[in-house]
Amino acid sequence: MSIFSKSKNNQAPEAKPEEKPELTLAELKAKKEKEVSASAAVVKKAKSENTKNAYKVLVKPLVTEKGTYLASENKYLFEVADNTNKVEIKKAIHALYGVSAIKVNIILKEGKKVRYGKASGFTKSTKKAIVTLKSGQSIQVYEGV
Repeated sequence: MSIFSKSKNNQAPEAKPEEKPELTLAELKAKKEKEVSASAAVVKKAKSENTKNAYKVLVKPLVTEKGTYLASENKYLFEVADNTNKVEIKKAIHALYGVSAIKVNIILKEGKKVRYGKASGFTKSTKKAIVTLKSGQSIQVYEGV
C-alpha cells in the first residue's frame, strides 16, 4: 500500500458544528485588511475637514504623568502655538481628532532666566492648553499610555 493511497474509508471526516474551520493565510489577511479599512474610514471621516491651520495651532500633545491623570477626567493636555486663543484651539481639536471640546483652559509658561558663563538669556516661553471633552469621547494619542 502506497503512502499516497486513500484510507480504507473513502468518506471524508465530518466537521463538528461547534468547531470553527481554520482560515488560510489569505483569508486572515483579508479579514485584517477589512478591520483596518473600517477603522481608517472612521479616521478619514474625522479628518475630512480642513486641517491646514490645525497643525500650526496644536504643536504636540503633552504625555506627562499629570496629563495621564487628567485623561481619566476626560481632559487632555497639549502644547499650542503662542499666538492662539481658546476658539482656535477648540476648532483645531475638532478638525484633527473629530471630537468636540466643552472647555479649554490655557496656561502661559514664561521662559526662565539662564546664564552660561558670561552670556545670559531666557529659555523659550510655552503655552499649554487643557482641553475638556464631552463624556464618552477620547483622543487616540493617549490610548494605552
